Amino acid sequence: MKFKAIRIFEEEEKTFVSKIVERSIEELPEGEIVIKVAYSSLNYKDALSSKGNRGVTREFPHTPGIDAAGTIVSSKVDDFEIGEEVLITGYDLGMNTDGGFGEYIRVPASWVVKKPKDLTLKETMIYGTAGFTSALSVYELIANVKPADGEILVIGASGGVGNHSVKFLVKLGYSVVGVVNTEAERDFVLSLGATRTISREEADNTTGKPMLRPEWAGVIDTVGGNPLSTAIRSTKYSGAVTTCGNVAGGDIPTMNVYPFILRGVKLIGIDSVNCPMPKRLDVWNTLAKSWKGKNLESGVVEVSMEGILDKIDEMLAGKLVGRVILKHS
Repeated sequence: MKFKAIRIFEEEEKTFVSKIVERSIEELPEGEIVIKVAYSSLNYKDALSSKGNRGVTREFPHTPGIDAAGTIVSSKVDDFEIGEEVLITGYDLGMNTDGGFGEYIRVPASWVVKKPKDLTLKETMIYGTAGFTSALSVYELIANVKPADGEILVIGASGGVGNHSVKFLVKLGYSVVGVVNTEAERDFVLSLGATRTISREEADNTTGKPMLRPEWAGVIDTVGGNPLSTAIRSTKYSGAVTTCGNVAGGDIPTMNVYPFILRGVKLIGIDSVNCPMPKRLDVWNTLAKSWKGKNLESGVVEVSMEGILDKIDEMLAGKLVGRVILKHS
């Protein structure tokens, strides 16, 4: 059987090009489950993979797409049947295993999640890795911080993880402040229910002071680097900070122990890639039910294979607002 897929080729050393090609299922990697993909979504790892980032993808040619949702067409295990609607986020999908930017994937059964009945396939990809990571972040935050404790800062509020975090926190009764770069981002984040926004410059203190004026009861950070450092140093007593990204850098500059030993601030790392399956299923059940909002599709753009290649460039240029999902024909 032939199908279409986006493939990233290294034509010359460190020169990578994206092409839409025709492939066969026999070319896919080994696995117990073959899925006809209906939807995927665009994440930062996909953008990096498409440009040949060896920290994400080691071997090329390769098909990105760390998220996928669709229907099982072949199964070698009893737990999954032909015709079942399923989804995958994380693990090695789209990194070194051909991913959801192809119309078919073949994967280990241990990666596959049965689609919750209260979500459509499209809705699972509106969430995707971004929504799942956001849910894990909010889970940790609400275990440590209550709405009455004060404002929650969301760094990168207009991005995939950030905008879902704003939606979840608002639904749970928290007052949210979003960090934004442009007026368009500001309008978008306020439309999601954020109380107010601040600029990237306001969230990026470079004075080198070991402690800053306490402002935030809690923080959801999606970018790392000095904005994360600034957030930790300006979190209130006994507050909590979650972190899940590194687009602003993998280091935490101007960092010291004082926020932790003098204010009791908690720094919580979030990993969605290898999240254990029991917790993964619990989170997806929550996303399908109590955390599912009426504005789930707000800020979502649906594109074809051709369209997603343009969106990759927008994402890497820092110009992408909201969530992009790929619909296969």
